[in-house]
Amino acid sequence: MTSAMQVLEQSVVVFSQNYLPLCRVNIKRAIVLLVTNKAEPLDLTAESGWLIHSPSLVLSVPKHIRLKIAAAERMWKVPPVNRREVLRRDHHVCQYCGSNKRLTLDHVIPRSRGGTHTWDNVVIACERCNSRKGDRTPTEAGMQLRKVPKAPAHPAVYFAEQFWSDVQAKLE
Repeated sequence: MTSAMQVLEQSVVVFSQNYLPLCRVNIKRAIVLLVTNKAEPLDLTAESGWLIHSPSLVLSVPKHIRLKIAAAERMWKVPPVNRREVLRRDHHVCQYCGSNKRLTLDHVIPRSRGGTHTWDNVVIACERCNSRKGDRTPTEAGMQLRKVPKAPAHPAVYFAEQFWSDVQAKLE
């Protein structure tokens, strides 16, 4: 049996009108969306949600809800290529050795060789790897990138990818 405090710590997945997973909200926010008729329950799994009791109401809160209202899509721009944003994208880790000490920006194809200051050419590297690579490409320096650099995507895209990969993992 779960306590009231444990239930209030739970979260609910919110889907758009077109059934795209958008985000996770706390159960209090989900209750508001359901009671104000801005969302409806979705039965995606055999797992039931939670029964919430108030003095005048018993509400069944499912694990997934779908918005009934057309949420105006927030504008989201790709952030500028700067140290802070590249650090965020690369999780504050050197993309060559995995260190998190003395981090710098590195141009995969050096600017002196025509490399651009763009999302697909800039990574985080520790000072040691950056000086070891020098004015060469990673291949010439015998170094391997941990992942291919690319521009960050909209947060809802990341959430949807993670949601569906979690669902897939549960099915296997």
